[in-house]
Amino acid sequence: MTQLKHNILIGLLFVTIIGFSQTKKWTLQECVNHALEHNISVKQSENRLLSGEQDVIAAKGQFLPSVGANASQSLSLGNAQLFPGEFVDRTAHSTNIGISANQTIFNGFRLTNLYKQSKLNLETSKLELGRIKDDISLNVVNAYLNVLFNKERLETAKAQYAFSKKQLSQVKELVDAGVQPKVNIYDSEATLSSDAQSVTIAENNFNLALLTLSQLLQLPFNGFDVEFIKLENPSESLLYNDINPILDYAFKNRNEIKLADKNIENAQLGTEVSKSGYYPTVSLNYGYGTNAFFTNIVSNEASFLNQLDNQKAHNFSLNVNIPIFSRFQNKTAVAKSKIQEENSKLDLKQAKLNLESNIQQAYTDAQAAFKTYIAAKKSLTSQKLAFSNAEERYSIGVMNAFELEQSRVRLISAESSLINAKYDFVFKTKVLDFYMGKSLTN
Repeated sequence: MTQLKHNILIGLLFVTIIGFSQTKKWTLQECVNHALEHNISVKQSENRLLSGEQDVIAAKGQFLPSVGANASQSLSLGNAQLFPGEFVDRTAHSTNIGISANQTIFNGFRLTNLYKQSKLNLETSKLELGRIKDDISLNVVNAYLNVLFNKERLETAKAQYAFSKKQLSQVKELVDAGVQPKVNIYDSEATLSSDAQSVTIAENNFNLALLTLSQLLQLPFNGFDVEFIKLENPSESLLYNDINPILDYAFKNRNEIKLADKNIENAQLGTEVSKSGYYPTVSLNYGYGTNAFFTNIVSNEASFLNQLDNQKAHNFSLNVNIPIFSRFQNKTAVAKSKIQEENSKLDLKQAKLNLESNIQQAYTDAQAAFKTYIAAKKSLTSQKLAFSNAEERYSIGVMNAFELEQSRVRLISAESSLINAKYDFVFKTKVLDFYMGKSLTN
């Protein structure tokens, strides 16, 4: 019984070690989530968001009175003039203790507008964070699809190599049987060497695609791999038949448009803040304090505590500051703020033009990519039939090795073109999904 338990534990440990030694296969969703969680630009934007939250708290605090306490102790030594022409050697101690409060009552709504600006800046930071995450997600999807694309190219290259190796064996058998000349063996060996080189190139491209994705995710390249999803034949259903719904959705929901709108609001608030310089400022001050004073020339002064108690006093003051001439500072500040308003409105127009142009381009590219994909499918079907026919003709001696190789090259080119067209079409549709706010990982 003890030996059985021992064997079971060893078996479980062995299975665990094997499980941990296997390379993790990253899914597309995991890649996107990891990038959004660890990307430096995202973290910096999140920190700006935290800073913006503190700005809101600080702007809200400006409505509260400022309160401070003070205490001072001074000592003076030397001659002091008590009466005209009469000097004495005096040592004096002075103690002052107090507390004060200052409250802004009115400053041309400056504090109100600054508070609104701080909240608006916080909203802008959130939109900017969303925009950065959108761009990163699209980049990760593109890099992931590029890995899948190069993986499929590698599989095709390996299949071609395996086929050439098999064909070399068949040619050797035909040469040994006297059906074909020996020179065909050399041609087949040359083809096999070329296909081996193609496999090496494809492996290198695949590793480079993996490296690019791992760097984008800020992960070590050693041992990095992704879950391979073989894209089946994509259908026309991925296409959008009308561009207008995409444009309508994008203009209402895209972060870059919302950002431009918020910048206009921010500029308008900036103008209001500048106009506050024309208004008077009213503030209320309150102070409460006491003091004590000792000198060596007076012997009957009250005690320190008694002086502090007897000399307590309250102080109130209402201050009004009316601007009359600011050396054109207020005027130029308002003028520059209005210019910024106009620039913000132009930025919104430019953002809409850029967005519309990008969507139009993506829509046209997707339509063209689908047509290219359909043409590539038809071409591959034709080339497969042509190559099959060439193999039959070659086996009966009607076609030579050079002609067969030309037919095979055309087949390889057609397979490569189909892979290119398929992944290009899928990514172009993902770009349209991106502008429609759909998930990029489905």
